[in-house]
Amino acid sequence: APSSPRPTHITVLSVDNAAIKPPEKETQATIITTPPKFRNALRENLLLVLTVTSVIAGISLGLALRSIDLSPIALQLINFPGEIFMQVLKMMVLPLIFTSIISSLSQMESGNAGKMGLMTLAYYATTAVIASAIGIFFVTMIQPGTAANLPHTGAKGSLSTRDVEPIDTFLDLFRNMFPDNIFKATFQRVATRYDRVNGTELVKEVVDGPGTNILGVLVFCVFFGLVTSRLGERVRIVVDFFIALDAIIMEWIEVLMWFAPFGILSLISGNLLEVEDLAGTFLTLALYVFTVLFGLFTHILIVTPSLFVLLTRKSPLPVYKTMLQPFAIAFGTASSGAALPTSISCLKESGIDSRIANFVPPLGNTLNVDGNALYEAVAVIFIAQLNNIHLSFANVITISITATLASMGSGSVPAGLVTMVLILNTVGLPVKDISLIVTVDWLIDRIRTAINVMGDGFATSVIAHNVDVDLKQEEGYREIANGAKMEEV
Repeated sequence: APSSPRPTHITVLSVDNAAIKPPEKETQATIITTPPKFRNALRENLLLVLTVTSVIAGISLGLALRSIDLSPIALQLINFPGEIFMQVLKMMVLPLIFTSIISSLSQMESGNAGKMGLMTLAYYATTAVIASAIGIFFVTMIQPGTAANLPHTGAKGSLSTRDVEPIDTFLDLFRNMFPDNIFKATFQRVATRYDRVNGTELVKEVVDGPGTNILGVLVFCVFFGLVTSRLGERVRIVVDFFIALDAIIMEWIEVLMWFAPFGILSLISGNLLEVEDLAGTFLTLALYVFTVLFGLFTHILIVTPSLFVLLTRKSPLPVYKTMLQPFAIAFGTASSGAALPTSISCLKESGIDSRIANFVPPLGNTLNVDGNALYEAVAVIFIAQLNNIHLSFANVITISITATLASMGSGSVPAGLVTMVLILNTVGLPVKDISLIVTVDWLIDRIRTAINVMGDGFATSVIAHNVDVDLKQEEGYREIANGAKMEEV
């Protein structure tokens, strides 16, 4: 026969055993199984962490491999991933500008769109003039060209012959703003070419040269978006098409951005390996590099946030946090166009209206020349100091204006020192000393490009602060109008 079951023993738990000990165990288990907050933050900002890490790793790898005598093939293989990454990003810039600007402007009323455009132009013009003034102030105070003992070819007080006329550059700027063929503007831009006939007579002609005419594309897209917004519901299918196309392009770019750490690592390390005498270059031009970098960081860390606080009465720290990833990408690639997709995406995630985030950064990609204007003003006066040439106040003002205007319309990819020749010829300075600046331009170009991208974030936030109320009122009117139509139906 089966044994009888054991009698159930019922115990009444005391307050000490039941009310205190089990909850303690349960609480301890909860603490162990709950992931830390920083782990969630790491998951959300994984791409940012990888991007910043790739910048540090690229610098470390480039410096470490300099002690090894690498073959040209090895250098080519190190640069190859970065080369492919840059090609893919450049490929996406043009469709991104088309879709983002047209989709943003077409969803606004023409009055709000025009107001936003004028405010953006006014803001960028103001910051560019301030940046140029900062550069002139610091190079005049520090005088790196006077303190440096560098070889140069210019004689004391001598001025070179002016072959390039500044008016031609300004006319080329307006020619590129209004291209005769929008499809040709995607791969060609207008430039004035100078030739000498029989070695003496200077002949100039306007020709189409290689390179994307970003400024012309921007102007076309702005007018296309403004006209579309005026037509309203009659062209709703066109508006929906560009909105959908913009979403597709942004989703595509978000996938491509996961390859950014590999591309940035390749670009930075390869660039460091290509510099022949890294230590000697910095020692020779240390004061010049210090002057440029001091001016750039003064502009982005003091002047720009001060202007932001003055215009918005808000803290600039959230803008720095939002733009940290685009800043790192711009530093790694030396291209504001490469950082443009990430800038738009990060600004949208920070809560800025998508219509503003789609409009201001692409426009700033061409018009925001704060870093270039500051750098070129410093470089030109530095060359004058090397040659013991005294610049009058009128010359300094000419340098400031020319450095600002000549930087616009040069495109969103690294353009080198082309505009430097124009500014030097404008004030009659020798152009041969540019070779000294080229040796450190690879570093300064990355930093000034990254600072331009950070400036785009501040510009977008300022415009959003001043236009967001009008956009919300516009949405309210549309909701009321849609509700009235539904009641009629």
